Amino acid sequence: MEYAIKPLNPIALHLGPLQIHWYGLIIGCGVLLGLFIAIRESERRGLAKDIFIDMILFAVPIAILSARIYYVIFEWDYYAQHPGEIIKIWHGGIAIHGALIGSVITAIVYARVKEVSFWKLVDIAAPSLLLGQAIGRWGNFMNQEAHGRAVSRGFLEDLHLPDFIINQMYIKGTYYHPTFLYESLWDIAGVILLLFLRRSSLRQGEIFLSYVMWYSVGRFFVEGLRTDSLMLSSLRMAQVISVVLLVVAAALFIYRRTKGYSKQRYLDS
Repeated sequence: MEYAIKPLNPIALHLGPLQIHWYGLIIGCGVLLGLFIAIRESERRGLAKDIFIDMILFAVPIAILSARIYYVIFEWDYYAQHPGEIIKIWHGGIAIHGALIGSVITAIVYARVKEVSFWKLVDIAAPSLLLGQAIGRWGNFMNQEAHGRAVSRGFLEDLHLPDFIINQMYIKGTYYHPTFLYESLWDIAGVILLLFLRRSSLRQGEIFLSYVMWYSVGRFFVEGLRTDSLMLSSLRMAQVISVVLLVVAAALFIYRRTKGYSKQRYLDS
């Protein structure tokens, strides 16, 4: 019966007083798998394999911090009343757009310090970033967050979803759109696209810009279904940022080609 449905336990295991949450484990798995793919591709592109190992030591904590700061800023009314919750990221509440901003800034600084091309770095990293986002959304699934509007069980069954997903979308007596799943599948499709583009004759920087455009389109539409959007007045902040990123990425794509700033191609050694 529907009222007997129990959600999955968000805690993976206990180590004495320490609780290991699925949220953190899943995000960690996404980071490690993305790092593995980036390292293999960086070696193929003539970079030392420790380039990405070293960079991720800075990029991951900065991305998590910036993602949390971004989220807390737009939910300040709540966190001002509950300051102890600010550090509890295992409860959820990190914004991918915040993480992206922190990661790009880190890559810019790191590329200058290491005297390597920023565009080459982010082109290599783009599929890994999107794969990490696809995997990370399952952390939201375990926390029963980042879901959409209310739907019927019949609607979810018509999507041919497995029972464990349908049951996890049953929250406090109501079924919801599994928007985490929609975005995860969109991201996986994007990873396949980006891996295909690696074999094309795109110029440096254009794989990363394609990643930004692909993700922005998907996020805009998925965000329209969600019930927990960060708001800027009456606007959904993620939709605003998605439109801005889409326009900026498309403009950079055209501008760099028009001005000849992207003569080197991704496949060039």
